[in-house]
Amino acid sequence: MTSPAGPPPTGGGDGERGRLKLLAVTACPTGIAHTYMAAERLAQAAESRGIEMKVETQGSIGAENVLTDNDVSTADGIIVAADKDVDLTRFAGKRVLTVGVAEGIHHPERLIERVRSAPVHSEGGAPAPSAADGGKERSVGYKALMNGVSYMIPFVVVGGLLIAISLSLGGNTDPSGGLVIPKDSFWMDVNNIGVIGFTLMVPILSGYIAYAIGDRPALVPGMIGGWIANTGSLYDSKAGAGFIGAIVTGFLAGYLVLWIKKVRVPKFVQPIMPIIVIPIVATTSLGLFFVYVIGKPISWVFEHLTDWLSGMTGTSVILLGAILGLMIAFDMGGPVNKTAFLFGTGLIATGNQTVMGMCAAAIPVMPLGQGLATLIRRRLYTEQERETGLASLFMGCFGISEGAIPFAAARPAQVIPANMVGGAVAGAIAGVAGVEDAVPHGGPIVAVLGAVSGVPMFFVAVVIGTVVTALTTVALIDVSERKRRGAPVGGGGAAGPEPALVGAGAGVPGADTAVSRQAVAESRAVAAATETGADAETAGGEVLSGYLTEQTVKVRLGAREKEAAIREMAELLVRSGRVADVDELVRTALRREEQGTTGLGEEIAIPHAKTDAVTAPVVGFARSVEGVEWGSLDGTKARLVFMIAVPEAAAGDEHLRILALLSRKLMDAGFRERLSTAPDERAVLGVLDEIR
Repeated sequence: MTSPAGPPPTGGGDGERGRLKLLAVTACPTGIAHTYMAAERLAQAAESRGIEMKVETQGSIGAENVLTDNDVSTADGIIVAADKDVDLTRFAGKRVLTVGVAEGIHHPERLIERVRSAPVHSEGGAPAPSAADGGKERSVGYKALMNGVSYMIPFVVVGGLLIAISLSLGGNTDPSGGLVIPKDSFWMDVNNIGVIGFTLMVPILSGYIAYAIGDRPALVPGMIGGWIANTGSLYDSKAGAGFIGAIVTGFLAGYLVLWIKKVRVPKFVQPIMPIIVIPIVATTSLGLFFVYVIGKPISWVFEHLTDWLSGMTGTSVILLGAILGLMIAFDMGGPVNKTAFLFGTGLIATGNQTVMGMCAAAIPVMPLGQGLATLIRRRLYTEQERETGLASLFMGCFGISEGAIPFAAARPAQVIPANMVGGAVAGAIAGVAGVEDAVPHGGPIVAVLGAVSGVPMFFVAVVIGTVVTALTTVALIDVSERKRRGAPVGGGGAAGPEPALVGAGAGVPGADTAVSRQAVAESRAVAAATETGADAETAGGEVLSGYLTEQTVKVRLGAREKEAAIREMAELLVRSGRVADVDELVRTALRREEQGTTGLGEEIAIPHAKTDAVTAPVVGFARSVEGVEWGSLDGTKARLVFMIAVPEAAAGDEHLRILALLSRKLMDAGFRERLSTAPDERAVLGVLDEIR
């Protein structure tokens, strides 16, 4: 958006030849409300100072008002208010100030002053993380790791599911009880495609971690470094370093590229630095460093772990099973995992199939446990993670432990320990029960196909290990998230943190299923009356594309707590006749709150939900005289509350468009004042009709 105030600019440069011209980019990771609020605030602050400003918004709806090369060339400075990665290479040579999106909302004037003295962004350089004046911003390391994980997930899912499908539909049992896909068959081709997906998974993780740190020049060394890390034969190891090695090479490649960029080179060399010199130097250096320096310790660990395990075969089977389970679960394909797996595989030929039985019970625990965790506490996971969790469950049934890697890579401090605890439990139970496995594979599939003896105890071990992993995972993630938000982590009484809904009306006094059913029934009656014209006067006008009507407006919100307020808003939406399941609508809205508050500051909250609990998009509005504590960025209580609900099938641009319209207009203080003082529902609709 460009401020309409003032005469057109007469020049760029340092701003002394004419009107100062600034650019901005706003972006937030969980939606677009903060994105557009920051954009509106920055534009308003610039307009009030007679400064020309154009703001590019990077919301879930896509980039809008994109900054052109001409915009950048004539700009005096760029403000980047974002909580996710923004490509800054186009701003080389310009003053760039990077802050969190909250700073753009609450301190736009301060940012405009600070950008004039911000450091000049170098060619291809990565900015230092900044969270000025208390604005919270994720670290560069966190953003880089999540960038790699997001690109890796499709490779894990596609590769794992293709392998599982080919095994289930094309596999045959051989005389030893194993599962074999005939060579040169159609299903072997499908399996090979899946293997390619898994092979690319690790380099992709490494490459896009590096890319997030060092931009495009770091992509090649990151990917090749990840491939080297996963190919143990390059450094005399029987197993590659797996996803942990990929994380290491990704960060090494990214920061190595940043360091190389700082080296001063002759001017005639500068154009080829990002496309030839940097990738070649970084790739060669990183590759040789891994092969000759890092790879040797990995190989040494592999060999000595094998010798150590060989010396334990006569010790307690419970201890051995627990240790093997810990190793299997630690790195899911790395040297520690492969040491345990190959140790068990090597003993099959000697007639000792008990060790492989311990490994076979531990192998599926990680993907099954992580998949189960996404079902137990859905609010702790993003929509993409929940979808990955379903694929992980499927892969776990076929003994594909890599299905858990996206979760371990995204939250290693929480997921890896949980995996190891569950793996140890499963391995120990299988060991004490004397479970045997005759083939070098694990998971329920080998038991179903007859390769396992002691099948009942095998499944007991798998189920208990899975449950332990899932419960430990959600507990650790919940504690971590509460610490990050500054909420109390201990148990306690009513004054503790707000509970998650686990049933109808949970945590909301007086809200039960009978009330919900009554509200739904009333809504259908109102809807029927409206459709037949019997209550046309009550129906009133429609605004926001007809999604908000007089039926879904309430001038006084009774609730004092956020959960109760969300339920009251959901009951308000019921009047539209578009709510099929009010309890599920409440649960979905609360899960969204766990991902990040929808309290936007300025006494505004916009809870929203994408769920099939509603049959069509619907919007409600209510005012709170006392205000509701919503965890807003500026600490204000929410007095103007909108609730948006759209079905999953219609949740795309329409949902985002409504949010964008509201976010922009609500930054107008006059509009908020008119909305706060409107005497009744019909007057409220008249004010909201200003939103176009």
